[in-house]
Amino acid sequence: MKKDGFFNAFASKVAHYGGHPAAFCLAFAAVIAWAIAGPFAGFSEVWQLTINTGTTIITFLMVFIIQNTQNRDTAAMQLKLDELIRATQGAKNSVIDFEQLPEDTLQKLQKEYAKLAKQAREEGEASRTNEEDRVGSKDKARRSRKKAGAGSARSSGSGRTKAARA
Repeated sequence: MKKDGFFNAFASKVAHYGGHPAAFCLAFAAVIAWAIAGPFAGFSEVWQLTINTGTTIITFLMVFIIQNTQNRDTAAMQLKLDELIRATQGAKNSVIDFEQLPEDTLQKLQKEYAKLAKQAREEGEASRTNEEDRVGSKDKARRSRKKAGAGSARSSGSGRTKAARA
């Protein structure tokens, strides 16, 4: 197995277990044990350095572990999005590698796409309102049918109960 493969597998496992509730409980228990030990240690500098050093080391190492898994997750998600763009008819294949563009170009493109989104919202406002009205009227009709069905079920159910008692 390659070293890179080993580290990726190791980072994934550590990140997974590090984010598990049991890891939180373990860390919390360690802090409680440290706090309880304070009076016995006389709240000394060694007692304080113990928690400071431990938490600093763990935090330092976890930053690299989490960054590794985040980088891989982001790359995988980007590839999935690129594939969707490539496979979607009418989509602009030129946007596939936007994440590789310089920051200033990305900012210009963000502004351009924000304008397009605003225009689409303004144009779609009337159709969205009509769609919301259509969906709302369907929901009202569905609720009315449920109420009518529930009311008849209740009345027929109570009739059966009375008949069963008699």
